[in-house]
Amino acid sequence: MNRGKFFGTQPIGQDIIDVTGCYSTLSEETMEKLLSGQEISFDDLSLEEKKQFHRAIAYGELSKMIKPWDPWWSKPSARKIRLSSEGTQLVQLLPEKELPDDIGGEEFGEVPTGPETPLPPLSSLSSREPSPLLTVHLVDILYSYCFTLRLYNGDWRSDALGSVTVVLSLSSVLGQGAQPETVLEALSHFLEQVCCPAYRHMGGLQFGLSVIDDVISLLSLGTSALVCALCDMHRLIQEGEKEARSERPRKSRRDGIRRAIKLAERKIYFIMCWVHEQPEEAWSSLAAIVRAEKTSAMEFQSSNKAEKLNNKAEAKGKRLIEEI
Repeated sequence: MNRGKFFGTQPIGQDIIDVTGCYSTLSEETMEKLLSGQEISFDDLSLEEKKQFHRAIAYGELSKMIKPWDPWWSKPSARKIRLSSEGTQLVQLLPEKELPDDIGGEEFGEVPTGPETPLPPLSSLSSREPSPLLTVHLVDILYSYCFTLRLYNGDWRSDALGSVTVVLSLSSVLGQGAQPETVLEALSHFLEQVCCPAYRHMGGLQFGLSVIDDVISLLSLGTSALVCALCDMHRLIQEGEKEARSERPRKSRRDGIRRAIKLAERKIYFIMCWVHEQPEEAWSSLAAIVRAEKTSAMEFQSSNKAEKLNNKAEAKGKRLIEEI
């Protein structure tokens, strides 16, 4: 399956070159192929070019040149995911039209595989009763997962450490050890985050709201799909940790990152085991809560924005009075 193709069959206009500003990161060989009108697939790029390509995606520089990603949770096969009673992956044949172009490795866009080993009972991981806030924490984790996949056009593997960094910066549960008490609190945090300068290029508030719809879609698929999503996120965290070990930042910074990654890895695994033990009907109820709180979050953001505008207007008026 070709990942995010450059469309060499179309003339490369100067306007696109000016907008992307990314050709300086491509090798001479890749440049020659592009300029000669050849179609370049993601797999034709070097490792460094792949990383630069995904950074360009993350900053919105290639929006005119890549195919939009089709989330795996929106595919018909996502509704047919079946795991064993122990949570492990069962052999499952995909419909022919959904088979990947090149077999041999989990491609982005495919439904991620479930756990390879049985999930332990929750009681073996903790002697305490599960917190009633775990449903809120699940929403937080799913949002950061969906957002990160959207940001990387579905493929976190080419820059696992960058993906982990996004997850930790976005999720208050994984990155800050926070304990949001309501779904509304969790969603409001995310909507504030996506409107900040670091992520505003993705589409701001409207994009943030669309990711809530992704979370609702995942919840609607039920336990097996949720376990697969969390398992995929667990792999993302593990791969990010490997990349963090191989890099050479200052020791204190490296240790801090690895510590945060380890905590996130344990939290995701615990949540995955908890999800596996919950009744199916729990997810339709949670999806309904998220849907209702999305409306509340929209109203909160609107009123908050209006209040900020009023405060700015008042401050401006005071300055004018002082100057006079």
